[in-house]
Amino acid sequence: MSSIFALSLVLLVIMISVGHQQGWTSFISMWLNFGALILLLTLITWHLPPLVLTIIFSILVLSITIFMGSDNIKATVPAFYASLLTVSVTMILVIITTHLAMAYGFGMEDSDDLQGMSVAFGINYIQVSIAITTMATLGAIAEASIAISSGMQEVLQKHPDLRPSPLFITGMHIGHQIIGTALNTLFFGFFGGLLSLFTWFAGLHYSPSMIINNQIMVNELDEVLISFIGVLISVPFTAWITCIYSKHQSINS
Repeated sequence: MSSIFALSLVLLVIMISVGHQQGWTSFISMWLNFGALILLLTLITWHLPPLVLTIIFSILVLSITIFMGSDNIKATVPAFYASLLTVSVTMILVIITTHLAMAYGFGMEDSDDLQGMSVAFGINYIQVSIAITTMATLGAIAEASIAISSGMQEVLQKHPDLRPSPLFITGMHIGHQIIGTALNTLFFGFFGGLLSLFTWFAGLHYSPSMIINNQIMVNELDEVLISFIGVLISVPFTAWITCIYSKHQSINS
């Protein structure tokens, strides 16, 4: 039994023990998203347009994450639309920052591993970098959107006559509560993922200017900052769309 299989089994047992049916559904959605990402990378290597694939798979991953992550349809629908709107805005930022930062492709640290290999296999690394950065933001954006939408639906259940304006303010307050934890989650995920690289920088006596201008470092920082901007943008978007959706539901009912 491999360590990955063992850890996956432990995770499954814990998720079912804590979340019951919802835990099992969330576990399946995690592996579906993993398969979707593998398929995305495979299609990119087949020279299909990375930007088109990014749009398609962003919708797919958000659908799996949000609709299989919660059974409250009144919370998942506005969260899904808010996530789509947020990803659309952040993708524009990703395109702009990718061209300005020029941190795509291979870095100097990869030169030894790539020596003697051909890297001219017809893939646009700018578009690949845009795809990777966009996909990296999906989890944080979906988590923030579903948290805000679910909180607003809880408030509506207790106060069904609440008007859209105070409901929007309530959603903003909920968003303010999760911004700090989202920032820390993204920051420590970034720091933990690059801890070995930081150790290497220290061992080779890189200067601060060399570290901050390192291609790998710039690329990772770009992903973290875009993800955090996406979380910030998702707060008013989710509150606004949830208000519209709730008003529409009340009119139809």
